[in-house]
Amino acid sequence: MKRSLLPLLLILLLTGCGTTAENSASVEFFAMDTVMRLETPGLSDPAAVTAARDAVEELDAILSRTKEESEISRLNAANGEAAVLSYPAAALLAAAREYCFATDGAFDCTIAPVMDAWGFTTDAPRIPDAETLASLLPLVDSGSLPIEPPPPGGSAEARLFPGQAVDLGGIAKGYASDCVEAVLRRNGAERAMVYLGGNVLVLGSKADGSPWRVAVQDPEDTSSYAGVLSLTDAFAVTSGGYQRYFEEGGVRYQHILDPGTGYPAESGLTSVTVVAGANGASYHSETPPPANGAMCDAFSTALFVMGEKRAIDFWRSCGYDFELVLVTEDGRVLVTEGLQDRFEQTEGSAYRYEVIQRADEARPG
Repeated sequence: MKRSLLPLLLILLLTGCGTTAENSASVEFFAMDTVMRLETPGLSDPAAVTAARDAVEELDAILSRTKEESEISRLNAANGEAAVLSYPAAALLAAAREYCFATDGAFDCTIAPVMDAWGFTTDAPRIPDAETLASLLPLVDSGSLPIEPPPPGGSAEARLFPGQAVDLGGIAKGYASDCVEAVLRRNGAERAMVYLGGNVLVLGSKADGSPWRVAVQDPEDTSSYAGVLSLTDAFAVTSGGYQRYFEEGGVRYQHILDPGTGYPAESGLTSVTVVAGANGASYHSETPPPANGAMCDAFSTALFVMGEKRAIDFWRSCGYDFELVLVTEDGRVLVTEGLQDRFEQTEGSAYRYEVIQRADEARPG
């Protein structure tokens, strides 16, 4: 299995937990199957980044389906019986169901049995036979999950059909970034740069008052980038088939599956970046509800599955507040109008840049 470990953010390499420079605390750690980094310029006390790391590791222990004692693993193993979930797991499962409905099934956390058939969660991926996929597709149905989010601090019961299983990997890191924002703000961090795999959160601006610069990686040349976003108080999440894939018989099979077919999505897109504002208002809660970080994570996957036209139509009409950068197989970078003044094209790039308007038209960037 090939993976791109740094899919989005050009970021200072951090090590350990402590201070990297005067008035700056940082931490680097491994959780949710990826390297994560946090830095708080202007806040030298490491308490904030340590608390944020602890929150992510606690979520990983609850939400991972590869950890035998996690709540999600127990739910998957219940074989149709009810399982009690704490607030984070129940609230995130309810949010995943909402995003499944919103995207007409392009995002579906009950894709887990199909993912297992492909072996994408192992070091030995494989191509399943058509009969196996046909037998598993009826299990892919987040809309059937009978769960309501409990009040913060509460719990809820969830039940899957026999054979069903959930995988929250397409939304968990986004929710982790929501929680990290809450923890950092509660601990006095006014500026932060957070990298959770392909999920980025920036708080405030840089010390000199300028926006953070977040690079969208070039799917065709992962040592380069397709453009740079200038962001303050924002989440940015990228999904792309180049991030995890295997090759067999000269064919590349990437890990983002179409829940409707069970096969890797063939949408004409090579990456999708979803950008939305950091939430702010939720930071007083000890365990905040899933918010824009979780939304960006789920939608980056769903819109990759949808493809260019459906993704743009969804952005125009869905009612959720976010912006997009789409990179296409035919060499274009599409930037929605809300990012037009915050997106910098790569000098000398072979890509053709277009701005997508809310109205049904596009124009060169």
